[in-house]
Amino acid sequence: MSRTVEDMAQRWLSRPPEGLSGPEHRVLESSVTRRPIARDTGGDYGTGLTFGQRLADAVARFGGSWPFILWFGAFMLLWTVGNTWLPGRGAFDPYPFIFLNLILSMLAAIQAPVIMMSQNRQAQRDRIDAAHDYEVNLKAALEIMALHEKLDELRHSELLAMRDDIARIAGQLDELLRRVDGDGGARPAQGLRPDG
Repeated sequence: MSRTVEDMAQRWLSRPPEGLSGPEHRVLESSVTRRPIARDTGGDYGTGLTFGQRLADAVARFGGSWPFILWFGAFMLLWTVGNTWLPGRGAFDPYPFIFLNLILSMLAAIQAPVIMMSQNRQAQRDRIDAAHDYEVNLKAALEIMALHEKLDELRHSELLAMRDDIARIAGQLDELLRRVDGDGGARPAQGLRPDG
């Protein structure tokens, strides 16, 4: 059975082909040509990144990791212990650690937008993945509907064949009964028993 995008759009999506979105049209075309629609969206997404985008991803990856937390915790511990222990010996940032607060504020001011850039790119990637998942799910649903149609057609043709077989067998039985009645009931046809 040859299928077309127009036929499938009307039959399964109840829409004219002009009313289809781009992903829906791609899905129907892949069904007609029997090509898979699934692809690796991660591979497509990682190509062509600028230096700034790669840097933002690296900063976000490192800034949200245990090594960063442990290294930064060790740095702050050394800073506070060193500047508390050296108050009379020329500590460059005595308690309340004003310079440390300035460094932490500058780090937060730089790190937050970089992480937000990376998060925006991740949200964009999630949207691409969600659109791809929609296409794959739509194709799976359409293929299931096509399988149901094929099974219904097979069942219908089997039922018609069974009906024809039953009619043929009923005709043979009628013929056998006519033969038995035509002999005057003297002898039963082979395989049939007389009643009583």
